[in-house]
Amino acid sequence: MSLLQEILAHKRSEVDALRAKTPIEDLTRVAEGAEPPRGFRHRLVSDSEKNGIAIIAEFKRASPSQGMIRDDMDPGAVAGAYESGGASCISVLTDDRYFRGSLEDMIAARIAVSLPVLRKDFVIDEYQVIESRANGADCVLLIVAAFKDQPESLHSLYLAARRLGMDVLVEVHDEEELSTAKSLNADLIGINNRDLSTFETDLGVTARLAPLAPPDALIVSESAIRCHADVESARQAGARAVLVGESLVRQPDPASAVRGLLSP
Repeated sequence: MSLLQEILAHKRSEVDALRAKTPIEDLTRVAEGAEPPRGFRHRLVSDSEKNGIAIIAEFKRASPSQGMIRDDMDPGAVAGAYESGGASCISVLTDDRYFRGSLEDMIAARIAVSLPVLRKDFVIDEYQVIESRANGADCVLLIVAAFKDQPESLHSLYLAARRLGMDVLVEVHDEEELSTAKSLNADLIGINNRDLSTFETDLGVTARLAPLAPPDALIVSESAIRCHADVESARQAGARAVLVGESLVRQPDPASAVRGLLSP
């Protein structure tokens, strides 16, 4: 069993427990009564037109590949620093077991900023989509690799998120997954430079896939972005935004770190 398969198996049991605790009907009422989403894709389009590229700055405490990165961070303070440094959007890991994140982290980050916020998790069930909106998410991540044998489920979750007004970042890693994203008419496609079966990274993935994406899709390069040169490489490959996590949270001054990504 690959690590991704292990994570998805745990996530299914996690969702079952959540359903038993809070009925989906109750959650739906909260989601439908929440304040309108902040336009995630719209902000990326606007800032990439002004600056050449947009930064999605991520709050992440840990990862399977790196273990604990930093456990002393306040999500609101870090998100505020990202915003002052010039980030366009915020991403927050909410998976507990593998990334030591939580919905509380996302809520705290969103309260602290005016920027749109992405819920970064392994979303495999409509319950999680509704839960995301109920807790303030403006965008959700759908990982195509999590639906290899269930393309109809991916399509269903994509539509569910859009009905709730959220943007959807559809994540791909190879040509086949990109083809699936195209079939959704996805207008926000994340190219993950990390292979989720091995967790190895290769910036060449963005260079290979970005030219194959639909011209009206906004491309986000994810993982292995550590410096301005990496950002520039992604931009030249066709990305209009980059998602950066680990290299930012390791820095003592997150605002300065974001500024360093935008200019040499």
